[in-house]
Amino acid sequence: MAGIFARMTDIFKANINDILDKAEDPEKMIKQMVIEMEEAVNKATTAVGSAIANAKQLEKQHTEKKKLADEWQDRAMKAVNAGRDDLARQALEKKNMFSKAATDLEIPLAEAQKTSTLLRGQLEQLKGKLDEARVRQGTLIARHQAAQAKKTIAQSMSGIGDGAFANFDKYEQKVIKAESEADAFSELAGETTSLDDEFKKLEAGSGVDDELAQLKLAAGK
Repeated sequence: MAGIFARMTDIFKANINDILDKAEDPEKMIKQMVIEMEEAVNKATTAVGSAIANAKQLEKQHTEKKKLADEWQDRAMKAVNAGRDDLARQALEKKNMFSKAATDLEIPLAEAQKTSTLLRGQLEQLKGKLDEARVRQGTLIARHQAAQAKKTIAQSMSGIGDGAFANFDKYEQKVIKAESEADAFSELAGETTSLDDEFKKLEAGSGVDDELAQLKLAAGK
């Protein structure tokens, strides 16, 4: 029983965070710890049950021996009243034998009762710790999952780094430059087109003037 209680104490004194960090599956580890506690409580319950049964058995034997001693005492008295000293003597011998047996059981009985009471108290403590572990189980798992998520996010953020943002800015500048060049070429292309149009208009106008002059000449004007 002492070993079981010590094991439960060791589990509760253990650094839960260290255990979870070293475990491949923290959730499984926490559940396994609760299972171990449940097994410890079951073993303790069995041990306490045996201790209580032993104390009850000794108590029953002690009660029976005292009862028999009282019965033989009564028989000795009846024998004396009947004038049968021989029977009274034998009855007293029986009474003394059972009285001595009852007396011999008093110390073991007291120790057994004390032990069973002590074990009952320890068992109640174990059950209390088990209840506490069951309540904390879900909380510990949730806390660990949250810590893992936080760690993952932090690692992701650190993985991006300043270099990634610098490269992003660099590509942005390239895009801006390309856009500026495109605008410049568009403007140049527009100017060339306008110049060609003006000359075309001018040439078209000269052709019409020539035809008009020829018509006037033909008409004698």
